[in-house]
Amino acid sequence: MAMDYSEKVIDHFTNPRNVGDMENPSGCGTVGNAVCGDIMRVYLDIDESHVIRDAKFKTFGCGAAIATSSMATVMVKGKTAQEALEVTNRAVMEALGGLPRAKVHCSLLAEEAIHAALWDYAEKSGLTIEGLEKPKADINDD
Repeated sequence: MAMDYSEKVIDHFTNPRNVGDMENPSGCGTVGNAVCGDIMRVYLDIDESHVIRDAKFKTFGCGAAIATSSMATVMVKGKTAQEALEVTNRAVMEALGGLPRAKVHCSLLAEEAIHAALWDYAEKSGLTIEGLEKPKADINDD
């Protein structure tokens, strides 16, 4: 591989955490990058006190996209919907020990997918999450 990936990126790519679908998620967000062809879907299970009990993802994309999805879902578990907004692409990249410049967009997708799932949850629950913006383009097929 021409790019230098940290051990954590390789670990999250080869052993991704939280992969899969979720029946009746509290929120689901799907985002994609047409340029690189990566598609990321995040499912959140959020309890009555707005705490993320579980997070799952399905990603169609490169190793960095899978690694950032995996790390992002790990990072939001146990946080409130509000706190999950603080899981930015920069935080995901730092937790992974950095990404090659050409793969930074993958961490942005992970942040956008989390935000899209939180938006879906807020819409379904009639809640406002301070600082959460409506996703740019919704590519949910349901």
